[in-house]
Amino acid sequence: MTSRTDHLARARELLAAHPVVDGHNDLPWALRENVRYDLDKLDIAGDQTGRLHTDIPRLRAGGVGAQFWSVYVRSDMSGEDAVSATLEQIDGVQQLLSRYPADLAPALTAGDMEKARGEGRIASLMGAEGGHSINNSLATLRALHTLGVRYMTLTHNDNTAWADSATDEPGVGGLSAFGREVVREMNRAGMLVDLSHVAASTMRDALDTSVAPVLFSHSSARAVCDHVRNIPDDVLERLADNGGVAMATFVPKFILPAAGDWTRAADENLRAHGFHHLDTTPEAMKLHQAFEEANPRPAATASTVADHLDHMRETAGVDHIGIGGDFDGTAFTPAGLDDVAGYPNLVAELLRRNWSEADLAKLTWQNAVRVLADAEAVARDEQTRRGPSNATIGELDGQGPSTGPGHAGL
Repeated sequence: MTSRTDHLARARELLAAHPVVDGHNDLPWALRENVRYDLDKLDIAGDQTGRLHTDIPRLRAGGVGAQFWSVYVRSDMSGEDAVSATLEQIDGVQQLLSRYPADLAPALTAGDMEKARGEGRIASLMGAEGGHSINNSLATLRALHTLGVRYMTLTHNDNTAWADSATDEPGVGGLSAFGREVVREMNRAGMLVDLSHVAASTMRDALDTSVAPVLFSHSSARAVCDHVRNIPDDVLERLADNGGVAMATFVPKFILPAAGDWTRAADENLRAHGFHHLDTTPEAMKLHQAFEEANPRPAATASTVADHLDHMRETAGVDHIGIGGDFDGTAFTPAGLDDVAGYPNLVAELLRRNWSEADLAKLTWQNAVRVLADAEAVARDEQTRRGPSNATIGELDGQGPSTGPGHAGL
């Protein structure tokens, strides 16, 4: 009988050959909030346990070979303020790459990811979390791509003027005409269309519109945990034809129903004390810890995440799944997946469930690299067919330039 220790040893061996591509990590926002990107004050070359989920030693221990760093900004930042803050986030990632070149490799393409793996460095890509970051401007979208952003989540927790969010009231009913033009322009540029955070109607409209594979950078299976941030089965089933990848997240309230109920109460406690419910600063975390001492938290585990991956593999197919932990974007994590060093525990659990090493290699590395390569191929073809779109939201939707208010989130 194979022991847990044996499974963990095999997991580490597999990750040495096929490291994790994680679809979503909010370290740049955590650095912004805590030290305004001052890496002398929060140096991730050393162990930052207790302050962050992420540092270089733990990335190495976790077998991470590529990371999409989220250049997220809160969706209550709108208009030019959102664009400026997104640029600051991009600059924050560039500061990380400049400071830690022996460990973090800039990556824009699937080829760059493979090159970084060969060099023993962690390929570092960027994803913008929320269409509010482009301020209803296709030119701004293209500028973000030029600066290195390789996916954009169409919404965050609140609707944009052209796309509905999973956690807001229905607005345009999915994607508006301008929203569909955003998707087409992302296809032409080679930027992955990320459908985490969006309403199911938006997911379906994007799949109807996109000629390139889509991405879910950090979402799990709604059939396993009925949360609006998760992916319905009919959408998972469409990924095989689309070629996209759904990357399971670790956020407890999205993967364990009891954790969702507990988190709602914990969030209300934060708001009652004057904090935003997604604040992860030390002051907010002290309140969370006191609440947890008085109200024990239902614990998600690596097995909980594996339940989602089992279902996603069965429904979407093994070629269409990945991992998007959302570390440093959530106050709570599953037991065994406490930080970025925890990926071997998840792989060991999947080995215990008789996942083959070939399937695990697709989950951890191959699918994510392939989906970016496929988007690049579509972009090359699209660019032979048409030039940049200069359409405006006013022309297509009859709306002005402003976006709606919003809030931070996971």
